Amino acid sequence: MSGYNTVLPRNTENAPNGNGLYSQTVAFSHYNNLSAQLPIEPKTGELVAGGIKEQSEQCFNNIKAIVESIDHVMSDIVRITVFVKNIKDVDAVDEVYKTFFPTYVPSRTTVAVAALPMDALVQIEALVSHGEGTIPNAPQAGDLIKLTNNTAKAPTSSLSTQTVSFSHYNNLSAQLPIDPKTGRLVSGGVKEQTGQALKNIKAILESIDVPFDDIVKINIFLKDLSDIEAVNEVYTTFFPDSAIARTVGYVPARTTVEASALPMDALVQIEAVVSHGDGTPPQAVEDRHGIVIWANNTENAPKSSLSTQTVAFSHYNHLSAQLPLDPKTGELVAGGVKEQAEQCLTNIKAIVESIDHVMDDVVKVNIFLKDIADMDAVDEAYKTFFPGGVPARRTVGVSALPKDALVQIDVIVSNAEGTPPRA
Repeated sequence: MSGYNTVLPRNTENAPNGNGLYSQTVAFSHYNNLSAQLPIEPKTGELVAGGIKEQSEQCFNNIKAIVESIDHVMSDIVRITVFVKNIKDVDAVDEVYKTFFPTYVPSRTTVAVAALPMDALVQIEALVSHGEGTIPNAPQAGDLIKLTNNTAKAPTSSLSTQTVSFSHYNNLSAQLPIDPKTGRLVSGGVKEQTGQALKNIKAILESIDVPFDDIVKINIFLKDLSDIEAVNEVYTTFFPDSAIARTVGYVPARTTVEASALPMDALVQIEAVVSHGDGTPPQAVEDRHGIVIWANNTENAPKSSLSTQTVAFSHYNHLSAQLPLDPKTGELVAGGVKEQAEQCLTNIKAIVESIDHVMDDVVKVNIFLKDIADMDAVDEAYKTFFPGGVPARRTVGVSALPKDALVQIDVIVSNAEGTPPRA
């Protein structure tokens, strides 16, 4: 990997520290990847007193402290992800949310999960634009412009923007199976709901003149993981979308988890991260396919016909979530959560090395645990792969994982060389 861009981890005393396991924010190229923030008072290291409203406020205060410590402002946030313990608490979270985003609203995902670290009621994560980039001693254009867009052909909300583009990525709000004409969930079961969620994503992309096959990563949140086969049946009718993509068999990287509940009591919610070949002004407008999407699989990690192990675009590699599967047998490894965590990270390392990168290039790690009490055992394995504690991190407890695994891990990796223009 070239030294052209720099992975830049940063921490401030005004927000909770990562105890050497992770950094509060890791900047690379045009994005700052923040660790998910718990409602921890940074001076005491304890949860703040009070209920969901007070906890939400503390999460946002921690995010604000981190954002300001790197000379940014809250309106530089392009995406917010809210994890709540109880879906009924979302209204209280929204009350607080509005005070931090009174005018501009980022794209957003809201999910109820089985458990959060420290038995918190809420955990909030932010992705922040980084106009100046991370080229050593050569700041990039600090006046890059966020492009926000909504279309009436997909559900709209006063609390989120359908898509926020910055530099070479479009960050979409997670789409529920809402009929945009009625504002209600579509009738039918999980197949119909999956189709509607994907139609909403497609409508948003068409409204910004971006083809569906420019999606690089899909995150699927399911109310019941046993519905995955029905979801996949619909999913394969959307991917690959174009003749070009069908020729090469392109499918995005993917993560699937079970949520304890979703907004509007939906059965499925789908989030997409999308390439943006023409970038955002004042970058010179490029040919939409001038920057190449690089999809890669290796025999040294588990393969799936429904996802690509890693999809690179511009300065980031988005990896599919890795289960603790032995790539030779396709079965779960023997042992408990420590052995499973080690296998997940071994699979990630194999993928990272297959694209000529190293684990130090990882900027963000997302850990999904069947039992949040297993976190200490996971951390034992984690430290051997990330001894410097550089990547930003998110940890949530989920109701179920594919293959009945105890842990699943996905990562985002820097890509200093970027992806070149098509010859």
